[in-house]
Amino acid sequence: MLSFFRWTLFFIVLFVTVIGGALFVGNTILVSNGPLDAPKRVVIPRGAGPATMAKVLKEEGVLNYAGLFRVALMVDPSPKPIKAGEYEIPAHASMHAVVEILQSGKVVQRRLTVPEGTTTAEVLELVRKTDTLTGEITLDVKEGDLLPETYFYSRNDTRDGLLLRMKEAMDKAVDEAWRKRVAGLPLLNRRDVVILASMIEKETAVPAERPRIAAVFVNRLRIKMRLESDPTTIYGLTNGKGTLGRDLTRADLQSASGYNTYVVPALPQGPICNPGRASLMAATNPAPRDRSLYFVADGQGGHTFAANVYEHNRNVARWKELQKQKQDQESTAAPRAPATAKP
Repeated sequence: MLSFFRWTLFFIVLFVTVIGGALFVGNTILVSNGPLDAPKRVVIPRGAGPATMAKVLKEEGVLNYAGLFRVALMVDPSPKPIKAGEYEIPAHASMHAVVEILQSGKVVQRRLTVPEGTTTAEVLELVRKTDTLTGEITLDVKEGDLLPETYFYSRNDTRDGLLLRMKEAMDKAVDEAWRKRVAGLPLLNRRDVVILASMIEKETAVPAERPRIAAVFVNRLRIKMRLESDPTTIYGLTNGKGTLGRDLTRADLQSASGYNTYVVPALPQGPICNPGRASLMAATNPAPRDRSLYFVADGQGGHTFAANVYEHNRNVARWKELQKQKQDQESTAAPRAPATAKP
């Protein structure tokens, strides 16, 4: 009887020792550095269970022991669901750290930047080519519907979903600009705001000039003077798809298009791009007490403004002279072709 008791005690002690050793080794592996030499992004697929997750992490070089990862998930005293998505795993992340990252649900945030003045056709192409988005584009979005900004998204978000966010952002921005508009503007509704803002966006890349450009167009609208904006004519010729690739001709300026403001005696029939917030605010808050009716490039990236045609003609002459000087300098600086020896 005593011998049986001793053997039983021996096996109990041995079992406890083995289990304790296993737990110690397992815990050591859980908290020790992992095999990754550099940070890596790993995608956990939708519907993945512990076995699939372990397989993915092992194949991506995040773990050495897939089986121990499954055990770690099963014996976790406070288990949390793991959300599918793309995760950033730091270099040498331990198995314990990997579990915490996956349970945090903090997936990688990607970004897509839509520049101000981009046409809807260009935005759709940008979204279509973003391979980390999914699904076809089925939303009906028109010119001026999308707000140019930087948008954050996660891998496998839908293209329609991202475009819908752009559209909702534009609706809010236009509403804000409309609420903050100055009194007496010759703009009938929010759509007019977007149209005018799109023209401002295409006319200048200098932020400080936007309210002055807006003032010129507003002043012209008040006296029913044609807006004569080259970008509107170009849009009528290209439909917002690419660039014209040449200078406008006299025939272009006489073209019968609802966008050609050399012919249309008011705003064009629709927006010519997607304007940003600053241009929307400029359209509803043009420069006060600015009586300018004309502007022309100043040769330095900005514009020179004039209140009458006489001042404008002088400014145009000055700009033409600057262009001629520039061409002469470029011609002088161009290398000459080597002389050909005659026999």
